[in-house]
Amino acid sequence: MFELKEKISKEKANLKNPVVLAFVGDAVHSLFVREKLSLSTDMKTGELNKIFSSFVSAKAQCEFFSKIEGFLTEEELAVFLRARNAKKGTKSKSSTVAEYNVSTGLEAVFGYLFLTGETERLNYLLSMQGE
Repeated sequence: MFELKEKISKEKANLKNPVVLAFVGDAVHSLFVREKLSLSTDMKTGELNKIFSSFVSAKAQCEFFSKIEGFLTEEELAVFLRARNAKKGTKSKSSTVAEYNVSTGLEAVFGYLFLTGETERLNYLLSMQGE
């Protein structure tokens, strides 16, 4: 699904602020879900947005992480932990602190995989959400 024109090294990605990785991963996850929904249904945008929110909310991402945690590599788990434990500039209005921290970690993994060009792995993990 995703292709990156220019990837960065894993070393460079590991030097990035993990919240920046989550910033990228949030967009990657959002686009993946939007594409999947738009291609699988003829619903109107209002209905699509409700379904979309049910996939990308901090609570939903926390549940998704529980599902894929055992499939993460040591490297991915390290990225997750760095982001989960990082100081964040914002707080979620609709989730617990724990859910928000886990969702940030998950998004960082997605951002890391995208920026390092590991799109096959990224798509594999993202595809597990709908199962």
